[in-house]
Amino acid sequence: MMPNDASGANDIMSKFIQSIKAGYPHTRGTTPSSAASGLCADANAARKKRAPRQTDSAADAHPLNPDAAFNRPEAPTPMPIQDTIAQAQQYLREHSVCGWLLYDYRNMNPIMWDTLGPAQHVTRPCWLWIPADGKPKLLASYVDQGRFAHFGIDTALFVSRQDMIAKLGETLADASRVAMEYSPQGALPRVSRIDAGTLELVRGFGVEIVSSADLLQYATQRWTQPQLQSHIAAADALGAIVRQAFARIGDAIRGGENPTEFQIAEFIRNRFTEEGMIVTDGPVVAANAHAADPHFEPTADNAVPIKRGDWVLIDLWTRQPDDDAMFADITWTAFVGGAVPPRHQQVFDAVIGARDAAVQTLRQAHSDGVQLEGWKLDKAARDHIAAAGFGDYFNHRLGHSLGREVHSNAVNLDGWETQDTRRVIPGVAFTIEPGVYLPGEFGVRSEINLFMTEDGPKITTEVQREVVLIEA
Repeated sequence: MMPNDASGANDIMSKFIQSIKAGYPHTRGTTPSSAASGLCADANAARKKRAPRQTDSAADAHPLNPDAAFNRPEAPTPMPIQDTIAQAQQYLREHSVCGWLLYDYRNMNPIMWDTLGPAQHVTRPCWLWIPADGKPKLLASYVDQGRFAHFGIDTALFVSRQDMIAKLGETLADASRVAMEYSPQGALPRVSRIDAGTLELVRGFGVEIVSSADLLQYATQRWTQPQLQSHIAAADALGAIVRQAFARIGDAIRGGENPTEFQIAEFIRNRFTEEGMIVTDGPVVAANAHAADPHFEPTADNAVPIKRGDWVLIDLWTRQPDDDAMFADITWTAFVGGAVPPRHQQVFDAVIGARDAAVQTLRQAHSDGVQLEGWKLDKAARDHIAAAGFGDYFNHRLGHSLGREVHSNAVNLDGWETQDTRRVIPGVAFTIEPGVYLPGEFGVRSEINLFMTEDGPKITTEVQREVVLIEA
């Protein structure tokens, strides 16, 4: 038997989807501010003792080094990066930061490419400077000169390390506060991408480095309406497929077979393909004690048969194949039999109660005009599970951001693995997925997705309110 959503969430979802089609409120305009401009304009005068330009006489004399005249396409095609730049500049001005300096070498900083867009076969260090005011600038190796033309951004070329340092210094000449992918003490690993040596190099120019955590969320992680619609499509597919997977288990058992966890995972992957969705890693299909491992992945070797009396947890995620499509990610649980055992029901009730407590906390904060930091939602759910007596068995964060990657770069609902102080702002999406895992017994997780609108949080996936009973 498959339960109906007793809360009326399906009606709410229907209204929400209609509002999406009409266009949801999403402020993406720019508001000029002179605060950052004044701060940064004074930086050069305040730093007369900046380290002198480091030169390489051979590089300066090199016929391929015109002090790297910019590559200026006569009529650059507008690119999505221009929207990102506008959002970044708005944030920089409002927070008195002179600019955003993105750096990458050999994909050590994927945030650069998530921000800029794809560039093929970049083999040398590269920099993107987005000032609070003015035009952005790329700094790249002469060897990689052909890799960036499609962005339509002025590009300076360097021919040696000394030349790179000199041109970087010139780029930062008027900057005093610069945002980079840096997190003090590595507190937010998702953002902490720049190595210590590169931070030393940039600080050597006399600038203060601040974390880009909130900036990159604002500029790159707020969804557009088409992105939200792609997420809704993936969410709808997941809701149908998880029910089909449970039904497949029941059909097989009633037919005299005991399907393995791996076979059900294969069924889900095949359904993704049939529905035109992508197959990445996963899904989690975990029976009994395997469900106490939050990220158990069944293989042909480790999978066990699913039989009558078993507890089954399924966690599945996917998105459409388009490059700009957004993930959805859900977890449901089921029992193979006619009645849920009391112990399993007790844990299930604690978990969905924690989930609903987090949602209510977010709704109340929005009603009060407060943008909550991610860790506070984690605390709301964790406190509920602790009060139910299972606090020692909730051993991961409450939720993660969603985007082109299933674990994306916006705020996580986390006061456990990290202390995420980023705020839940309109335009971002994330999971809420509390769990209780009893080693050697079973685990319960209930995962839903939410999108934060200007009008408050909206649940975008079906909400499980009862354990699915699989007739077998």
